[in-house]
Amino acid sequence: MVSIKDIAKHLGVSISTVSYALNGNPKVTEETRGKILAAAKEMNYVPNAAARTLKKRETRIIGAFLTTFEGAFYGQLLQGMKEEMNKRGYDLVICSGTQSHRMLSEGMLDGAIILDNEFKDEELLQHAARNHKVVVLDRQLSHPNIVQVLLDNKAGATFATEYLIRKGHKKLYAVTGPEGSFDSAQRLAAVRQTVERNAPLRYAEIPGNFDKASGEAAAKRIMDEYDGPAGVFCLNDEMAIGVYHALKDTPYRIGEHLHVVGFDHIDITDYVQPRLATVDYSERRWGAVAAEQLIKLIAGQGAEHERIYVSLIEGESVRQA
Repeated sequence: MVSIKDIAKHLGVSISTVSYALNGNPKVTEETRGKILAAAKEMNYVPNAAARTLKKRETRIIGAFLTTFEGAFYGQLLQGMKEEMNKRGYDLVICSGTQSHRMLSEGMLDGAIILDNEFKDEELLQHAARNHKVVVLDRQLSHPNIVQVLLDNKAGATFATEYLIRKGHKKLYAVTGPEGSFDSAQRLAAVRQTVERNAPLRYAEIPGNFDKASGEAAAKRIMDEYDGPAGVFCLNDEMAIGVYHALKDTPYRIGEHLHVVGFDHIDITDYVQPRLATVDYSERRWGAVAAEQLIKLIAGQGAEHERIYVSLIEGESVRQA
């Protein structure tokens, strides 16, 4: 590869003069800059991004670390991040898997947004202690280099459970998320508190995995032990859609036998019949706020913890008991 040293030798000027010209520094005249740029083009010079990163200590790249790419949830979240970063001169890369974690420690990224339970708390605190900038969407951590941008999971789960109770349902199920999920744990804690406040109720929890398959499995269990209408709070919409699929070729009906509420308001919930009741928030705004706060943190501009508020959208998937 041609280097700035080669261009300097070719033109008989100093390396610093070539560097100034290529980086638009006013220390060189327009005539000199023109000659250097022409020579660089003629010699097929390509800037060395790694060297520039080492010198400037920045890449203008931010990583979003996700546990998985499956499901309909991530598109709007990532789009919100991308739009906010691009407005501020940053690019977004999507990372998954433990090997990708070294991108942060090796200086390939200016910062990271974490929605990945494979990233352990201790590891993130170590990165923060080394002055790496991090925004977390899926946990609570205290460090000056870590900012939390969290969903109001407890409020959303409370809205959903109270909605089922308000509709007269005395038998309730919660279909949980995967082991170790911060969002699932927060939502489940709120469900339990709401059930306890409204005792006596018949209440059971069914393990889920935030995917359609676990929603289908939960629905089959509920049908196997069915003894009357039941309210079912699926801790995300993907599992609620799985419940719809499981009932499709059975005598059981949503809004008659199983009264279902989801969480996330993914696009498909507006089109299923009967329309799914769900907890709503803007995934795009969540991503945008996370990006905004991370860039403030990188720039030392007073980043703050944020909470993304939620609301309940009622639907025909829940009717009066």
